[in-house]
Amino acid sequence: MDDDDGIKFRQILLAIDENLGKEDVDAMKFLCSDFISTKHLEGVETAQDIFQLLINRNLLSKEDTFIVAELLYRIKCHFLLQKIGYTQQKVEHNLFHIRNVSEYRQMLYEISEGFTEENVKTAMFLLREHLPKKQSIASGLELLTSLEKQDLLAEDKLAILEKICNKVSPELRNKVDKFKERSASDKESKGIENSSLPGFQDASFGNVSLWEHPFLYPVKKPDSYSEEFGSLREHGEIFSSLPANQDVKAGITSGPSEQPIGNEKSKCASEASTCYKMDGLNRGSCLIFNNVHFEGGLSQRRGSQKDAEELESVFRWLGLDVIKYNDTTSIEMENHLKQWQSFENWKDMDCLVCCILSHGESGKIYGTDGNLIPIRTIMSYFTAKQCPQLAKKPKLFFIQACQGEKTQQPVYLETDDEYGIHLKEDAQSSGSFPLQQMISSIPEEADFLLGMATVDGYLSFRHVHQGTWYIQALCDKLRTLVPRGEDILSILTEVNADVSRRADAQGQKKQMPQPAYTLRKKLIFPIP
Repeated sequence: MDDDDGIKFRQILLAIDENLGKEDVDAMKFLCSDFISTKHLEGVETAQDIFQLLINRNLLSKEDTFIVAELLYRIKCHFLLQKIGYTQQKVEHNLFHIRNVSEYRQMLYEISEGFTEENVKTAMFLLREHLPKKQSIASGLELLTSLEKQDLLAEDKLAILEKICNKVSPELRNKVDKFKERSASDKESKGIENSSLPGFQDASFGNVSLWEHPFLYPVKKPDSYSEEFGSLREHGEIFSSLPANQDVKAGITSGPSEQPIGNEKSKCASEASTCYKMDGLNRGSCLIFNNVHFEGGLSQRRGSQKDAEELESVFRWLGLDVIKYNDTTSIEMENHLKQWQSFENWKDMDCLVCCILSHGESGKIYGTDGNLIPIRTIMSYFTAKQCPQLAKKPKLFFIQACQGEKTQQPVYLETDDEYGIHLKEDAQSSGSFPLQQMISSIPEEADFLLGMATVDGYLSFRHVHQGTWYIQALCDKLRTLVPRGEDILSILTEVNADVSRRADAQGQKKQMPQPAYTLRKKLIFPIP
């Protein structure tokens, strides 16, 4: 019987291994480096290798699989937890009592996730004199691992890491500062405890703190199911419906690391009935469909990867789990949406965000097979009837795709834009369609927001190196205005203003985004 249990146990580990990619394995290696020597980790190529090392060190057994659950939780492979009898909530509860990955290691991992390819190149240039000349580094994890090997980075040696973060991202520097604050507080707290209780050792809780769990929030019961409907309105009507205190004031705005102005931080605390609940255990999931290479004569969407990276960065910063799908056909996209429609964990989440980057026509987007999918169909998978676990919760869709062939002409020419001949279009042959056709393609159920890169019938523009006007403006305004406590409609109004000011080098190509929504309350993302 024990032999059968042992085989079943290893079969489960094998099934987990089969669902993990190289990046996942690299992340697990990094997180294990505090309790598995570098020498042994260097030979690791698969998750199976890691599991065997953990078994050898009596950290993993068929009776105790928590260390695997913790690793899967920290690399955000939550869908695999059920294979070993865990849920995301159960892992979070257990982390209050036991943890294997140190706070320091977790902090480094979160910073590595925030490093873009460009960030790594910048850091490599800054550190060239400190790192082996022939060493090739392609990721944030590899960079931080190399710094540790050179004894340039440790829990009490963070100066170089701070300099790198200052250069590439003040947002990441905040993580270092918070870690240092927590460490100082823990040391002070332990000093008081130890002086008052001689011989006392905190053996059961270690250094656990709320800060160590970035996705842990006060538990709120999800709203009950509802099929309540709201009236769909175009962006042209938004201005008359927004309260006056939601105006975004001109001038210098605070960055992601700054505190909100005035009482913005508690804007919804006193208006619970007018704001969506966004303080649950899990913020939600963000799905990103990034279509670049197409069949059937559709052009390659160069520069789209930049958009995908920015969206992933900003929505991870906002506390969402991000899942990316690259180059999906129309059938594959619908299959993914069907799977997410039946996702059981929606009941514990605050919202859904879905971003689609592709070519498009009026009211439709292309799969990489050259077939069109109506936007109405995409959104209909998550209506209250089709996905009751998301009923009464906000569902945000951001579509970067052309909606026709026409080019918007400027009223006043502005020729100081640098985009020039690098601009491309996300449209293919489509003909002209009236605005009403796009409106009829949007589900009428409540709690949806659809952010379109352009109005119906017109092109949207994409820089082959810098990404699209719309997505880059969206990410920039989210980073700037969420810390000010602004709601999503005010933020999208600012996105409209940003994109409307842009033009090609000749000042002849313009673009106007268009949100449409059936939101019934204000949607304000909690300050990260």
